[in-house]
Amino acid sequence: MYDYIVVGSGIAGSVVARILAEEGNKKVLVVERRNHIGGNCYDVQDEHGILIHLYGPHIFHTGDEEVRKYLSRFTEWYDFGHEVVAKVGDQLIPVPFNLNTLHMVYDEEKANYLEKKLISEYGEGSRVPIMKLRENDDPDVREIAEYVYQNVFLKYTMKQWGQKPEEISPEVTGRVPIVISYDNRYFKDKYQSVPIDGFTPMFEKMLDHPNIEVKLETDIKDIVEFKDGKIFFEGKEFNNGMIYTGAIDELFDCKYGRLPYRSLDFKFEHYDEDSFQGHSVVNYTVSEDYTRITEFKFLTGQKNTDGTTIVKEYPFAYSGKEGEIPYYAILDEENDKLYNKYKEDAQQFNDFHLLGRLAEYKYYNIDAMCIKAMELAKNLLK
Repeated sequence: MYDYIVVGSGIAGSVVARILAEEGNKKVLVVERRNHIGGNCYDVQDEHGILIHLYGPHIFHTGDEEVRKYLSRFTEWYDFGHEVVAKVGDQLIPVPFNLNTLHMVYDEEKANYLEKKLISEYGEGSRVPIMKLRENDDPDVREIAEYVYQNVFLKYTMKQWGQKPEEISPEVTGRVPIVISYDNRYFKDKYQSVPIDGFTPMFEKMLDHPNIEVKLETDIKDIVEFKDGKIFFEGKEFNNGMIYTGAIDELFDCKYGRLPYRSLDFKFEHYDEDSFQGHSVVNYTVSEDYTRITEFKFLTGQKNTDGTTIVKEYPFAYSGKEGEIPYYAILDEENDKLYNKYKEDAQQFNDFHLLGRLAEYKYYNIDAMCIKAMELAKNLLK
C-alpha cells in the first residue's frame, strides 16, 4: 500500500515525504506521534490571537538559494535581520559581541584602540570563537575575551548546557563568536525569515499531496514491529522504505542507556501592553534561571495585536519523563559511542534511513536539515 513510511512530520520528514511523493510518484505514509504536524517548528495563535512558537523561537536563515527556492513553493516570507541583545547589568548589548558592543562597553578612546587591534589580528568581518580569543597572547585582546566570557558566555552556557564551557563540544562553543564588524544581526546569512502566515501553514501545504497520507497521534511502535532484522507493518512484513526522524534510542527501548539531551521548559506570559521588552529576543546571561525571553510579535512581524505574548526558557536535563522533549544533543566522545551502538542496530533493517537531529544525534539548523532531506530523497529516487 505504501512505498515509504516516514516517521515524523518536522522539516526532515515533511521535505523527504513531499519529494518522494511528488518527484517519485511514491505513496508515502507520514506517522506523527504528536497531535499536529511541523515538529518543533509548529506555531499557533494563542488565546489572544498572537502567533506563538510552541516549542521556542524558530527562524529560517540560509544563504542557500536552492533551499530558499524550494521552501518558497509553500510560503511567502517575512524577511528581517534577526537581532539579539543580552542583558548585562543595566545595559542591553548586541550579541554576538561585535564592534557596536565594544563601543558600548568601553570609552571611545579605548574602544577605538581595541577595534584596531581586533581588525589587525583577525580581519574585518571575521567571526572568532570565544574560546579561541581567550588563547590570544595579547593582554588587550584577552581582556575583551574575558569580558565576553564572564558577562555573555560563561553563566549562559552553564545554564543552557549544565556544563562548564571547557566541557562542551567545540561544535557548540564555535556557535558563540565575537564578530569583528558593526553588523548587529545574529546570523550572517543572506536570508533571515519566518513564513509570513506561520510555519504550520507551510507544513500543511508541503504535506498536501495526493500521494501523502498523514497519521497523527500515532506512535510508530503501535503500528510497526522491528524484529529479527525485519520490519512488520500492521502485522505484515514491510519490504519497502522507511525514513525515521525520531529518537533512535527510544526506537530500541533505550536498551544501551538513554542518549543525553538538554530539554527546555517554556513559560508563556501575556501582557496587556504594546511591548514587553522592545526586542524579539533578550538573552539573560548572568543571574536569572531562564536563558532568554522571546517576544513573538517582534519575531513574526505581527501587527495590531491584543497586547503582547512572551516566553521564558528554562533549560534542564532531559530524563525521558512524560511531557519532556529532547532538544539539544550533548555531544562528546562517550555519547557518540553510545549513539553508534544504536546506529549499528538500525543498520540491520533493509532500506531503513536515519534522518534528523534525533535520529542522527546532532544539531541541525532548518536549512541544513532541509538540504539533508532533499539529498536523501533524491538519492532514494535514483
